Amino acid sequence: MTAEGFITCLWFDDQAEDAAHYYASIFKNSSIQNITRYPEGGPQPAGSVLTVEFTANGHKFCALNGGPQFTFNEAVSLQIFCENQEEVDHYWTKLTENGGEEGPCGWLKDKYGLSWQVVPERFPQLIADPDPEKAARAMQAMMEMRKLDIAALEKAYAGE
Repeated sequence: MTAEGFITCLWFDDQAEDAAHYYASIFKNSSIQNITRYPEGGPQPAGSVLTVEFTANGHKFCALNGGPQFTFNEAVSLQIFCENQEEVDHYWTKLTENGGEEGPCGWLKDKYGLSWQVVPERFPQLIADPDPEKAARAMQAMMEMRKLDIAALEKAYAGE
């Protein structure tokens, strides 16, 4: 681990290694860096995975097998900003497969219960437009979607 900056720690019951490999398989610029194991006398069986340090899309994470006492909820989510609809579709499909759940407005939960926002890079520009009617139309269109559709957001923004 580096002393600079910070990393995101994700608490799992006992799926840290599976989750790290799962995330690394979905995102570009991803890899597993280090796996540590519980020693004798720890709260989990000796030799079982304690942490997995990994990178997903260039961001550093630590997946921790801490037990069942804490779970993910929607109070924290990870945002993925996408250049185009192909990227939106890719991340939406990969993160909702095998038990993930679609949510409203570009939000979803993956199979581990971690919340994600899959957002086209263009969307923040649409809702920040100085023309309040254009911005409101884009916002209203987004509020009616599950996976965000860039073409539909652009049409709403344009008033079509």
